[in-house]
Amino acid sequence: MKTNTDGDIQIVKTLNFKKVPKGKISRYWLEIVKDGMGVPVHLPVIIARGKLDGKIVGLTAAVHGNELNGIPVIQRFFKEIDIKDLKGTIVGIPIVNVPSFLRKKRRFLDGTDLNHIMPGKPNGSVSQIYAWRIVDKIIKQIDFLLDLHTASNGRVNSYYIRADMSDEIVRKMALLQNAQIIVHNPPNDGTLRGTADELDIPAITLEVGNPNLFQKGMIRDGLTGIHNFLGHFKFTDSEVEEHSSETVICKKSYWVYTDTGGLLTVHPDVTQIVKKGETIATLRNVFGDIVKEYLAPEDGIVIGKSVSPVNQAGGRILHLGVIKKQLY
Repeated sequence: MKTNTDGDIQIVKTLNFKKVPKGKISRYWLEIVKDGMGVPVHLPVIIARGKLDGKIVGLTAAVHGNELNGIPVIQRFFKEIDIKDLKGTIVGIPIVNVPSFLRKKRRFLDGTDLNHIMPGKPNGSVSQIYAWRIVDKIIKQIDFLLDLHTASNGRVNSYYIRADMSDEIVRKMALLQNAQIIVHNPPNDGTLRGTADELDIPAITLEVGNPNLFQKGMIRDGLTGIHNFLGHFKFTDSEVEEHSSETVICKKSYWVYTDTGGLLTVHPDVTQIVKKGETIATLRNVFGDIVKEYLAPEDGIVIGKSVSPVNQAGGRILHLGVIKKQLY
């Protein structure tokens, strides 16, 4: 191990979470790959290990380089945690996709969505190797995963959770987040959450607001959910903060798309209930004439929506959640 000029941040090539010092918070630069000049690319890793042994929780953010709200959630968590109260270990990775974060881009260097190719390959493409190292060096060591995301460019999101609600532990993890919406979404899509599930690690995805900025309210809500999780599963003595309003549970969700191009206005707000046949968007041509109006295909709730007026054929209108009538 080497120590950098900050004095207390060690530079490491491998990191065994079970061997970090007990009763303190440690910070590391963990080498993942080397860039085109042979210079190591390091991940920031923050580890709080209690004096009492227990399970390991992973907190990850910025798997997409422009999804920023999760970064201060993790930073603030490690400022607030009372290490004397902690049983087990919390591992925070505030920036997973370092190359894309530095470029202020969603996708990886080779244009790949890193969260669609997990767990990657040990001898694959640039993005596949990076993904593989994340899983091999970090994810395989943890017992729970909370992965923080936001909407993509040109869209806005509610605060919602993706979770396999048929799994009892995952369901409880999701409900503890006090989110506006939970979407039942079995993880089978090459995501980091899906890879964790394949490793029998209970995992949820937290969609915490909008891209390219910090949102104080969303950050606060994400932080509350993490503390709730830790208190319920006995990592800390924190009391679970009850949700002030009922979380909407969706049995599925999907995006509604345009079939022609123009200037798009999406009418309902996020978290708004829409009815089948209700006008949800208006498309105009460059002269301002209405080309088409789009209707809700069925009853549901708006999870997220497009806010970019420029919309080519096949562009996204809104993310519709189909509400489950009874809780899981």
